[in-house]
Amino acid sequence: MGAQDVLKRKTGVIFGEDVYNLFKYAQEKEFAIPAINVTSSSTVVAALEAARDSKSPIILQISQGGAQFFAGKGVDNTDQKASIAGAVAGAHYIRSIAPSYGIPVILHTDHCAAKLLPWLYGMLTHDEAYHKENGEPLFSSHMVDLSEETKDHNIRDTKKILKDRVAKIDQFLEMEIGITGGEEDGVNNEKVDNNSLYTQPEDIHEIYEALHPISKYFSIAAGFGNVHGVYKPGNVKLRPELLGDHQKYVKEHEKLEDDKPVFLVFHGGSGSKKADFDKAISHGVVKVNLDTDLQFAYLDGIRQYVLDNQHYLMTQIGNPDGEDKPNKKYYDPRVWVRKGEETMRERVKQALVAFNTAGKL
Repeated sequence: MGAQDVLKRKTGVIFGEDVYNLFKYAQEKEFAIPAINVTSSSTVVAALEAARDSKSPIILQISQGGAQFFAGKGVDNTDQKASIAGAVAGAHYIRSIAPSYGIPVILHTDHCAAKLLPWLYGMLTHDEAYHKENGEPLFSSHMVDLSEETKDHNIRDTKKILKDRVAKIDQFLEMEIGITGGEEDGVNNEKVDNNSLYTQPEDIHEIYEALHPISKYFSIAAGFGNVHGVYKPGNVKLRPELLGDHQKYVKEHEKLEDDKPVFLVFHGGSGSKKADFDKAISHGVVKVNLDTDLQFAYLDGIRQYVLDNQHYLMTQIGNPDGEDKPNKKYYDPRVWVRKGEETMRERVKQALVAFNTAGKL
């Protein structure tokens, strides 16, 4: 039996009960699905190839900045119009191409802080229209990140979004409680108080009490020392054992039989150790975000190609093979962009092994 056996839709973008069943299967088999930040069709292809070759499910997620890049940096982003358009365009592209790779895909959007809520609301409008026509939302899930606000504000507003919009269209919602350190996509928490990086079990239970009566389709990104980006050894003090405390607290206070009643998310996966992943996954983490390492991996293939072929890339005609020799086959974007896809693909494959996801289909 594999992950596809618990899904009604075996390939392409999944939603609702399929996402729930995949997450429960991941908890049972102790693996987590990497969430890959994609910014273009090229990065989408690299991630899908890796998952297909590794016989794994995958999560593709688009950040607000990534969505704007999908639309084009030259497009005016007043009122988040470019980010909304880019996210929607990316979603339709992923939906159209994902079935070709023969794997299940969760289509997600990344951190949405309070100042970015117009972006979320714009996407939800498209979700609702798509649901009306097709019986499912355009995106599998969205992330609401109000962790910069007070806890009460965070829970209250997230609950309202889940109740008023997300739950009505069979969509998942991810929320963050606590703060992920470091810097990503314009959100800088590098100087945040260390105590804010560690979520308490009582907070997780409070969220569960608020959200679960509305919908079981939610996950929580709890802080256990996570940091976006890659930093010197010793600067990041992860405590994944705290996640086990969260699960135990919710189980006991809700009088549940399930040892892992909460879907947990690991933010800041780049640069972390295999032992930390294993410990977090053992405590019910079903999703691990991975971005920084993949950005570097994508560059690596292109950089090496340029270094290896620099004498063929300086002019259109003329190279070490002859002054009249054309260089088109070297500077064709399909050649050097592909090199980036290949090195990113291999790094995603490493993550699929590290998170115990490879071969789970």
